This record gives sequence, structure tokens and C-alpha cells, in this order.
Amino acid sequence: MDGRGAGQPEDTRDRDGQGRARNARPRDGLGRPLPYGADGVARQPEGVVRTPPQTVAQAQALLDDGRPFHAHEVFEDAWKTGPQGERALWRSLAQLAVGLTHAARGNATGGARLLRRGADGVEEWSAGGPATPYGMDLAGVVRWARELAGRVERGEPVDAGAAAPRLRGDGTP
Repeated sequence: MDGRGAGQPEDTRDRDGQGRARNARPRDGLGRPLPYGADGVARQPEGVVRTPPQTVAQAQALLDDGRPFHAHEVFEDAWKTGPQGERALWRSLAQLAVGLTHAARGNATGGARLLRRGADGVEEWSAGGPATPYGMDLAGVVRWARELAGRVERGEPVDAGAAAPRLRGDGTP
């Protein structure tokens, strides 16, 4: 038996080669699903192992391009494949990217909450780790997130590219 009851529709979810569910619908720059057949932006491949400097550079490029949802996927890869001692940092940076995504989509509550949660995580990690890992300005990132959370809660519209953080603080990706 396949787990469906009588009269249940066949499972029509997109699946990868190993049978894991994967949504193959095209997405816009903020990660919102578009109808099948629509032109979307290129998806980030999952499970890519990058060096930390490659992660920072690729995520910054995506953030600058107004694609924080895609930057979150880059951070998520680092979180899942990086050294155990750095996973909290990458997870928190992924939360910040998702917070920016929600803020740009107009979800003020979710956006502000994720921006603050990510800022708390970055701040907590930096208290026990280097203040500028891989050249990132963590204090500046925390300031950016808290300021943006406040703007979002005041109802200010957010353009994802214009509001993107400078991970290195000096303007370099």
C-alpha cells in the first residue's frame, strides 16, 4: 500500500532522483512561487559546499541583487555543511536574509521577528567567537538588522536590494 486512502489523489509533488519532495515551481526574486511555466529567477542549487569567503561573497551578491531568499539558501548551505562551531552564525545570517525577504514581501510581523532573532543569534555568536569572521562586520550587521526591524514595524516599505546589509561593512562583497 502506498499510504493513500481510497479516493485520495496521487502524490503530485515534485520529487528529486531520491524521491525527496522538491518544489520545482519557478520563483520570483523574493522566493515567491510563480505558476508553472512562468519565467522565474534561477534557483540556488542546494547542498553546495563553499568556503566561508565564497559563502559571504555569493550571499552579498544575491542580497545586493535584491534576492535575499536566495541568499538565505547560500547561508543555509554553510549552516548545514560548515564546522559545528560556526553553524549558529550561518543559521543566524540565514534568518536575517529570510527576515529581509519577509519585510520586502510586506510581512512586517514576520520580517521584524526574524530580523531580531537573527540579530540576537549573530550577537550571541560573536560574543564567543571572532568579531569579524571572514571579514564580516558582525556588529554592523546586528545594527542593520535592528534598525531595519524598527523601520518595518513602523510600516516603512522595504526594497530588498536597497535595504541589503553590507556584510563586510566596508562596501566590498
